[in-house]
Amino acid sequence: MKIVIIGGTGLIGSKTAERLRQQGHDVTAAAPSTGVDTITGEGLAKALEGAEVVIDLANAPSFEDKAVLEFFEISGRNLFAAEKAAGVKLHVALSIVGTDRLPESGYLRAKAAQERIIRDSGVPYTILRSTQFMEFLGGIAQSGTVGDTARLSTGSLQPIASDDVADFVAEAALSAPVNGIVEISGPERARLCDFVARYLKAVGDTRIVIADPEAKYFGTRLEDGSLVSDQNPRLGRIGFEQWFATAPRK
Repeated sequence: MKIVIIGGTGLIGSKTAERLRQQGHDVTAAAPSTGVDTITGEGLAKALEGAEVVIDLANAPSFEDKAVLEFFEISGRNLFAAEKAAGVKLHVALSIVGTDRLPESGYLRAKAAQERIIRDSGVPYTILRSTQFMEFLGGIAQSGTVGDTARLSTGSLQPIASDDVADFVAEAALSAPVNGIVEISGPERARLCDFVARYLKAVGDTRIVIADPEAKYFGTRLEDGSLVSDQNPRLGRIGFEQWFATAPRK
């Protein structure tokens, strides 16, 4: 079966492509670097010729509110026009747990718009909403850092390893469309500040983490349940210790 992965050269895309190829599928990793651009439409129709499944893992090059919204709206319209012309039977997209709960976040407003375009497209679909990736714990720490302290939210976090995300995405691509949302999550839940403190200690970083309920998470204040799922999520198998023991170090 031919499967096209939009954003197929990124962290999740490359892992998903590897899994699907190992199962014998014809996988096209589509990205601007491979000559496929969902914004301009360049190479899109050719890439989708004969495809039965499209996996959309593309991300905006800019997280500025207006730019990210325009990216997901234009990309979505172009992608679904090409999918309908090619007769694609399933669209799988990766979204974010909390998309509908944090309207102050411009990025999540854009993801909500992307989800609406998917629902209205007429193409059978599965939306996977994921919790934050473990690979981004360092970036979360940096976002709250001033000097030798990191002031971070006390809201809950249940991060998931990218290997688990790729497993779930590949599984969804080979399953019937749910025409709805499936939430996926890591196996361990704790306060965001505590997870980051655990990560910093593990990498030998001496920054002090300050737990602050008012600390912003990339521009938005978190409630305790903003970034976690209580909707019977599919749980990954990899906990923090196992992930950290095998994660590549930069």
